[in-house]
Amino acid sequence: MRTKVIALLLSAAAVAAAGAAVRADDDHDSPRLPDNATFTTLTVTDLAIEGLTGDAYGNLYTTGRATAPDKCPVWKISAARPSAPPHTIVGFVPNNPAPNACNPAGITFDGAGNLYVADGASGGIVWKLTPNEATPPDATSFASGVPGTNALAFDRFGNLWTGDGTTGQGRVWRIARTGGTCEPAFAGCKEVFRIQPLSNEVNLVAGVGGVGRDVRTLPPGTIAVTATSRNAANIAGSQPLVANGLAFNREGDLYVADTARGAIWRVEFYWDGALKSTTGCDTTFTANTLCLDNVFVAHPFLEGTDGIALDQAGNIWNSANERNAIVVVTRRRDVVEVFRNPVNAARLRNSADPAVGDDHILEFPTSPFLSGRKLCTANSDGDRRDNSPRASGEINAGGPAGRRGKISCMDQKLAIRGLPLPVR
Repeated sequence: MRTKVIALLLSAAAVAAAGAAVRADDDHDSPRLPDNATFTTLTVTDLAIEGLTGDAYGNLYTTGRATAPDKCPVWKISAARPSAPPHTIVGFVPNNPAPNACNPAGITFDGAGNLYVADGASGGIVWKLTPNEATPPDATSFASGVPGTNALAFDRFGNLWTGDGTTGQGRVWRIARTGGTCEPAFAGCKEVFRIQPLSNEVNLVAGVGGVGRDVRTLPPGTIAVTATSRNAANIAGSQPLVANGLAFNREGDLYVADTARGAIWRVEFYWDGALKSTTGCDTTFTANTLCLDNVFVAHPFLEGTDGIALDQAGNIWNSANERNAIVVVTRRRDVVEVFRNPVNAARLRNSADPAVGDDHILEFPTSPFLSGRKLCTANSDGDRRDNSPRASGEINAGGPAGRRGKISCMDQKLAIRGLPLPVR
């Protein structure tokens, strides 16, 4: 009997140890989010911005959207002295070919310290430059024929991936390490898959038809609701963007932010980089269109999800632009809202009450970046949904020059460090 009791005690101890190990793993995987996150403006820019990235030293980088013939500056925001000066020019994106204005969006580093900038102007160009404060260089074309190019992410083989942004067709391209041309030549570039667009029909116009679903976002205006109709004729702003933010995890899976659906797709690959995820489930779309079972998670908190970034536990941090919010999707598919602008005296979320101050709110956040234990996001001040009317905030992308964009950082430290880029 004594032997049985000892055995039972040992068994119970083993179970307890195993449970402790599971809890330890749970703690590692869990984002351990702050209960009451707050944000503070790091710097304000005189041009509109969208993308955000950083280097191994904690410096941040973004790009300003200048009008032709001016070139678009690439800015470095120093980790050591973020306010003196607020940002330093380290390169330029050309307005080439003229007279189209450069329109930079996504920005990222490769392993050698070169910056890549997605520019939807001029038929879609991905630019490459080596940042230099002393003599800021002009970027050179790394890839062309990439309509709507937006987010950028490197895979473990050194290939650069990008999506087609606001074109709404959902195309995602893989660009070779040496660059190339995507459409129509497809030299050094391949369209690997498509995220299902929201609408289709037999006679496609620019790849998008009129049969399906239409997500509407609300700028200033009115909607007349009757018993038989919902008249939005005086409201512009259909949201077709399904292939937006991109991020790889350590396992080589690619996550894609679907802005219109409020969803994250997970795309899997074989060991050699060939597409593993299922395609071709709906013959009204192109054969390389992903099946809907590749949606990792969809949630109302994610409506307007724009850029995404991963931490080292695989949790996905989202800038939900339309909601002026930061949302985390855990690796277990839990969806947690970390921050959303509080309601102000006008019962809106586009600005803060004077007691809080507009330097403590988000204004259409677009691109998060995790630098060690620090979370920052770019703000582009789009005139939609929670951020409308945009003129009330700290910045005003549609108003006089001088305060067009800003970078905001969470005051609380991350419990889990950001995943270093590019992912190895």
